[in-house]
Amino acid sequence: MRNPKTKHASWRSLAAAILWPVMTLLTGCQVEYAGQTLPSPYYLTDDIQYYTPGPEFKLAREAAAMQEQAEAIESEQQEALGN
Repeated sequence: MRNPKTKHASWRSLAAAILWPVMTLLTGCQVEYAGQTLPSPYYLTDDIQYYTPGPEFKLAREAAAMQEQAEAIESEQQEALGN
């Protein structure tokens, strides 16, 4: 026949066996890996940081200014040769 202490111990073991996986799933495991934080338990409800795509060539204005300057120098040289 079982004594009351083993009955409580079996219930505690059963409760621990059930609660351990539940608590593990609910708390999640947040890890930082290569500058990313992966995954938090709330990753499905987090705000998404979306950046609209910009021009693929980041220095478009600088390239246009350099091209304009080169054309101005070339036209000055042609005018100098024409005179």
